[in-house]
Amino acid sequence: MLNVVLVEPEIPNNTGNIGRLCVGTESRLHLIHPFGFVINDKNLKRSGLDYWVHLDVTEYQNAEEWIEQIPDQSRVFLMSSHSDKSYLENEFQDGDWLVFGKESVGLSKEFMARFENHLTIPMSPFIRSFNIANSVAFVVGEAKRQIGLKKFNH
Repeated sequence: MLNVVLVEPEIPNNTGNIGRLCVGTESRLHLIHPFGFVINDKNLKRSGLDYWVHLDVTEYQNAEEWIEQIPDQSRVFLMSSHSDKSYLENEFQDGDWLVFGKESVGLSKEFMARFENHLTIPMSPFIRSFNIANSVAFVVGEAKRQIGLKKFNH
């Protein structure tokens, strides 16, 4: 099972869509406070709350609380438009942690410095970044594809 981590999410529609994606892909969702919305917000309901009861979701008061329970920090992958390595070049494993920053500014330099694995999603120079829900879908899709191939080939 993959672990999707949203650090300080700001937009409820995105978090709702990502929650729905996690239910559909049997991934766990980890949410690190503070949020830019209330978890029972009507926008969150519209985006994915009817699926929320099926979601394996954990909330953390801060990044330290989340980091304390990671069994292997070498399997944490931070997504950043500032990275040089594409997520398509990475070898994912079941149980990996896929970490996405807040919509407005991404992950802070301090947060990025805590982990060694930084990945990016290749994109044209005409945009600054993809929508976070789309970004999560890209990366989870590729990771699930790789994990499925490994299971099939063994």
